[in-house]
Amino acid sequence: MTRERPRPEDFLELVRKARRGRLKLYIGFAAGVGKTYRMLEEARALHKRGVDIVLAFVEPHGRAETAALVEGLEVVPRRELEYRGVVTEEMDLDRVLARKPQIAVVDEIPHTNVPGSKNKKRYQDVQEILDHGINVIGALNIQHLESLKDVVERATGVAIRETVPDSFLKEADQVVNLDLAVEDLLERLRAGKIYAPEKVAWALEHFFRDQNLSTLRELALREVAESVERASEAKAKAKSDEERAPRVPARVMVCMSSYPPHAAMLLRKGSRMAGRLNTDWFVVYVETPGESPERIDAEAQRHLLANIERARELGAEFVRLKAADPVTAIIDFARSHGVGHIVIGRSHQAWWRQLLGRSVPFRLLREAVGFDLQVVSFEESEARS
Repeated sequence: MTRERPRPEDFLELVRKARRGRLKLYIGFAAGVGKTYRMLEEARALHKRGVDIVLAFVEPHGRAETAALVEGLEVVPRRELEYRGVVTEEMDLDRVLARKPQIAVVDEIPHTNVPGSKNKKRYQDVQEILDHGINVIGALNIQHLESLKDVVERATGVAIRETVPDSFLKEADQVVNLDLAVEDLLERLRAGKIYAPEKVAWALEHFFRDQNLSTLRELALREVAESVERASEAKAKAKSDEERAPRVPARVMVCMSSYPPHAAMLLRKGSRMAGRLNTDWFVVYVETPGESPERIDAEAQRHLLANIERARELGAEFVRLKAADPVTAIIDFARSHGVGHIVIGRSHQAWWRQLLGRSVPFRLLREAVGFDLQVVSFEESEARS
């Protein structure tokens, strides 16, 4: 069955009901699928209906067809910032807030702002715009979703340097997947409709390989389908009989130690699992006497704090427990907080401790009766999750 394409008036109806700004996201699997073009088409349609809409930041990338759609729409002037002798243009957040339109269009949401900007990332600018009651239509590619970073890098061999937390995607009131056949996208690339002619050969040899694009397309389709499913379930739950006790799905818990090398991958794993189960999740760190702030070194402490921040960005509730025995603390917390799924990394302890059954993962396998336990091995290539 073909899903009906959302109309500009559908988003407009959401806008009228909102106090905090509403968020609509166009998701694509690669550059050139038409995200910016489609946003500008919608902006023109809403402008024609008398809606106060501005282009807060739009990047046509030298594409004449896209640039033509900007004509006749109000563009918020960009802010110029100098960094290391180079002048860079950024979205002017203060101007957007002062202008206070009904809707702002923001392109390239995963972008990292130049040092000296108010916020580190553009998605944080968008959140601030929403907090001021301004609605946003934005765009991003699926590979920039934080929890998919490892999957995409393994599948494509391309490093993903800019990401957006999954919690941001969950804030969206509408998510639209811009799908395009891989063959059609490659034809657009070869015709010079995506990159300048001198960049086409390099793109075909690297990111724009058939297998890469097929993988990313599959991820985009699946992610948007899951987003629609989550929204449908939330809507059905809101309409359910208040007297009927709602079924609470089992929560996910990620166990995090102060040993940092693979914490980011572990957090992304937990985020993906919680997203698929449409449930809440915790990141639990057990501070043993040997890991008190006075006893762990400054570098480990710095990594720990960074991972705590990353967990919160991904939508987890971070919990710090103090206990001499981490396994008992983990199991007690899981039982008292409705946890059904425990995620933990493979132990980095000495082999003899694991052989004697004294490592935390080994003890959890033995003692965490009634829980689904997933021990993540970082050395092995995961199947796409």
